[in-house]
Amino acid sequence: MRLSVCLSLIALAPLFAAPSAADEVGEQLFVDSCSGCHQLGGIGQPGLAPPLVDPALWNGLGDKAPDYLLGVVFGGLTGKISAQGQDYIGLAMPPQDWMSDEEVEAVARYVLQDLNGIDLAPTAAQIAATRASHPSHQALRAQRKEALN
Repeated sequence: MRLSVCLSLIALAPLFAAPSAADEVGEQLFVDSCSGCHQLGGIGQPGLAPPLVDPALWNGLGDKAPDYLLGVVFGGLTGKISAQGQDYIGLAMPPQDWMSDEEVEAVARYVLQDLNGIDLAPTAAQIAATRASHPSHQALRAQRKEALN
């Protein structure tokens, strides 16, 4: 009896484990670098920064979600977008290209996986390619619009 209880507890232990160090790094980078506009937990700030917790957007982007996110991180985003019924006009997200590849990957994992529950993350090759040549703001807005239609 004791052995089966011990084995059961061992089997359940991963469910109660603390977040991995990589998860904590991504969350802390988000808090330090992104939450000033997008707020803690990525809930957004009306009139200033759209919510990053946006299942319709991320699910609409599908497997292109990491590419879109990397494009915004490395190139920034300006212009007009709509998010969850709110228009953001004159949007001015600055590029975050000062972050290392590892930091970008950690923040992207936090936004996609932790905030939105999507089991996607950018690869090292995607990060390097997007850092070298990111999409235009017009292309990012079009990708976003297509994902939401």
